[in-house]
Amino acid sequence: MTTKKIVLLDGNSLAYRAFFALPLLTNDNGIHTNAVYGFTMMLQNILEDEKPTHILVAWDAGKTTFRHKTYGEYKGGRQKTPPELSEQFPYLRKLLEAYNIPQYELDQYEADDIIGTLSKAGDADGSEIVVISGDKDLTQLASSHTTVFITRKGMTDIEKYTPEHVMEKYGIEPHQIIDMKGLMGDASDNIPGVPGVGEKTALKLLIEYGSIENVYKSLAKITAKKLNQNLTENEAQAFMSKDLATIEVNAPITVNINDLAYDGPDMDQVTTIYRELKFKTLLEKITPQAAEEPKEAIEVTIVAELLDKDLSDEMAIHVEMMDENYLTAEILGISLADEKNILFIPLEVAKKSTPFKNWLQNTDKLKYSSDSKAASASLARQGLDAEGFQFDLLLATYIVNPSTTYTDVASITGEFGYTEVEQDEVIYGKGAKKAIPTEEIIADHAGRKALAIWKLHAEIEEKLQDNDQYDLYHELELPLAAILAKMETTGVKTDRETLLTIGTELSAKLATLETTIYEIAGEKFNINSPKQLGVILFEKIGLTPIKKTKTGYSTAADVLEKLESEHEIISHILNYRQLGKLNSTYIEGLLKEIHEDGKIHTRFQQALTTTGRLSSINPNLQNIPVRLEEGRKIRAAFVPSEPGWYLFAADYSQIELRVLAHMSQDEKLIEAFRAGADIHTKTAMDVFGVDEDSVTSDMRRAAKAVNFGIVYGISDYGLSQNLDITRKDAAQFIDTYLSSFPGVKQYMSDIVAEAKRKGYVTTLMNRRRYLPEITSSNFNLRSFAERTAMNTPIQGSAADIIKKAMIEMANRLEVEGMQTRMLLQVHDELIFEAPQEEIEKLKEIVPEVMESALALDVPLKVDWAFGLSWYETK
Repeated sequence: MTTKKIVLLDGNSLAYRAFFALPLLTNDNGIHTNAVYGFTMMLQNILEDEKPTHILVAWDAGKTTFRHKTYGEYKGGRQKTPPELSEQFPYLRKLLEAYNIPQYELDQYEADDIIGTLSKAGDADGSEIVVISGDKDLTQLASSHTTVFITRKGMTDIEKYTPEHVMEKYGIEPHQIIDMKGLMGDASDNIPGVPGVGEKTALKLLIEYGSIENVYKSLAKITAKKLNQNLTENEAQAFMSKDLATIEVNAPITVNINDLAYDGPDMDQVTTIYRELKFKTLLEKITPQAAEEPKEAIEVTIVAELLDKDLSDEMAIHVEMMDENYLTAEILGISLADEKNILFIPLEVAKKSTPFKNWLQNTDKLKYSSDSKAASASLARQGLDAEGFQFDLLLATYIVNPSTTYTDVASITGEFGYTEVEQDEVIYGKGAKKAIPTEEIIADHAGRKALAIWKLHAEIEEKLQDNDQYDLYHELELPLAAILAKMETTGVKTDRETLLTIGTELSAKLATLETTIYEIAGEKFNINSPKQLGVILFEKIGLTPIKKTKTGYSTAADVLEKLESEHEIISHILNYRQLGKLNSTYIEGLLKEIHEDGKIHTRFQQALTTTGRLSSINPNLQNIPVRLEEGRKIRAAFVPSEPGWYLFAADYSQIELRVLAHMSQDEKLIEAFRAGADIHTKTAMDVFGVDEDSVTSDMRRAAKAVNFGIVYGISDYGLSQNLDITRKDAAQFIDTYLSSFPGVKQYMSDIVAEAKRKGYVTTLMNRRRYLPEITSSNFNLRSFAERTAMNTPIQGSAADIIKKAMIEMANRLEVEGMQTRMLLQVHDELIFEAPQEEIEKLKEIVPEVMESALALDVPLKVDWAFGLSWYETK
């Protein structure tokens, strides 16, 4: 008979560990994901390494347990769970459901007690048991059959407690852990223990006497006067503390070992939740599922020559490519469809067909596309000018439901119950196995996409009309797609020599830093080796280790930052790492992205974020670091594409705070913006109760953090991390802010009430974000939805305003007959290139157009600058 391998996980403890081990990560929907991501990575490692036959995740059922009857202050003083973590618990449970992993909780008992009871049962039948937690209390369960894995600060840094390891580490047996806790107490659980007794004294007593009971039988032998007195005066407290620390191994649970049998995950569900949480790296590791049922037969005509009669006044059009980067991908053909015909046009035929080219650029011939931006940009590369896009499947679906990310046409059409389109991976394969199939297979696949667009466009446009979003779609997103396509194909000139020079300078600085570090350390070593660096810092120099890993001392950035004031070498090492990343990620990374025309052609993702903001990829030009001067200098490589031209940059000043002032109608905010006051100084004056001359730089910094924090739905935990203050002080700061700006406080209350009534919130231009969790009985889900309700209208309205400004700027440039080209949008900034003779005109019309993009009750303000590089525009 095969021995059972039972894995028991302490859900709450591991979630906390994962949350604090990783930085505050959010996905494109604004959901915090660091705890779920860390938990998932750990879970995958456990499943792969331990290969359990049985598994369970135990959860704490609530704040009150049977231990509180013994001691009301048990676990008292613990800080409230950060809302950024609370909102992730429902997703953790959904993740475990997808993995088919049983979960269990029991009222009045802790996860430890569930684990202890199942561990004892498994121990009794000779099963191999692995307990996994971040809480050392569980080490008392270690036995010949049970190993307790304790995660330390990182999720992969695990210490394995067997009876031998407990003896080696403490000099006692696992069952004596409760005696140790009884004597020394446990601050994390608010178990008092005996005052004046720490771990060292507790272990000394237990090694000599064996248990608390024997310690008290032997009090006469304990000659240390103060220790004897403390033990004598706190006897009842010591025994109570031991009881509190003892895990219940006979809890009245209703699950048994057989209920925990594990057969593996439901990969469809796992894929769904990975997509929902935007775990792209994890998604890439999942093998695509086999094709579903056969599709309905359709008739696609592969055309050798197009005639005028073949093309209707309204047709669906799809440009078929195997790769997602349409700025570099090979076009495999173009499919067209209407109620009569489905056509597939090979690229070479399309390029030679005058009737097709005329139809394509005729704005009166209405075209319904799957992705008008991709179609325009990819066809432009082939010298084919596409105009007259009336419908965009990707954009329309995104506006109807911005919370879902669509990977291909099949995933979009499937959302509307249309299943006649196959996923691209099924047709072309994935990764190294990707291959171009026969023309007939491509024609059928592309034809199905065009037919789906034709059949669905009316239904989706009706949804837009019903949602009062037709104007948002037709007047903002659809015309913007054409502008973005032009920006993408235009690209931005990138000076390779400048990048190489900056790279050389960074290399020289790195070499100097390397020498300095070696001199301080007194020897040469591999600075990039955590193991070698750990030895230098913690053994040779003698710094206090904060965290250890399997391979030695942790030298992670958060560890080094805490040690920076203790030794001069730390700041040099941190600087060395930052410059090294700039060199490898940005210098070398950008050099690889320069096309043959000497330009970088980034792609703007228009249908990704739930707020409506644009993002960019291949490469991400919105993410070039600017905090370090060396990072800012990288922008010097972005230059005009023609001699005698300049780059001209214009950005909105504090646009989200201005939108907040407008939406909240807070009198103080409106007055400050109308008066042209420094809003962060004004906030500091109101919050700290001082006059303008008394506002210090620290006060202004704190005010700025809370100003933007309010916009992004920050909590006391998030603000405490930003300002390096206690959560209590951060909470007080937020409360004072809201008291100082009552309009903002009222706005937050009103918008949450509106979201509960409608089920969604909207931006000033009627972009929706649905919040089904706003009325959830689950506190964590509801709290996240409430914060999202507060910040989405602000962020989304700011995104809509700059999009509208881009459209109006493009129109204005055309009306003025100017040569100026729009190149980039980076957050709240627009970047143009222009001939010198048009700069004066730009100084006039860019602020005029951008500041009047949308009328608010406070003025929009635009700052501009120009120069011979992007760097010079700052």
